[in-house]
Amino acid sequence: LANSLKKILSKKEFNKVTINDIVDDCGVNRQTFYYHFKDIYDLLEWIYTNEVIEKIKNIESDSPAENWQQEFLYVFEYILDNKKFVYNTYYSVSRALFLNFIYKQTNMLLTRVIDEKSKKIAVQNKNKKFIADFYKYAFVGLVQEWIENGMLENPEEIIKKLSIMLEGSFDSAIERLSF
Repeated sequence: LANSLKKILSKKEFNKVTINDIVDDCGVNRQTFYYHFKDIYDLLEWIYTNEVIEKIKNIESDSPAENWQQEFLYVFEYILDNKKFVYNTYYSVSRALFLNFIYKQTNMLLTRVIDEKSKKIAVQNKNKKFIADFYKYAFVGLVQEWIENGMLENPEEIIKKLSIMLEGSFDSAIERLSF
């Protein structure tokens, strides 16, 4: 079902895809679809969760604070590798689902980084959340602009620039908001 939706979305806008399109493409009946998913949005969320989150979870690292670049790079590479699928998701009624997914994943990653970096500093949870939210909105805005500009810039270059810009900034923000 997931492969069928991805295949169809490489040719068709999301809001024009029907459950019949999906089940016809993979040769199953509608009931099979509804046995697994409540609607097309549920299937779409399942795809993003299983293809992005599971890959990020499998990136081995002793330290989220040292590994955030690799995880963000994977998000960019996934979008680039699935360009038509993402475009047809992004430029449809499911844009909010895509963006919410990216916000959620970015927040989880940043929260892990900030928690690790603040282990030896007393920082209130509300301040940790504020720091994560700030960087989350910056990152997702960067991803949005990159998509809207045709995904032309090399993801590795974007991550390299982010690394340079953010070097020490997590630590500085945590230190300044500790009290």
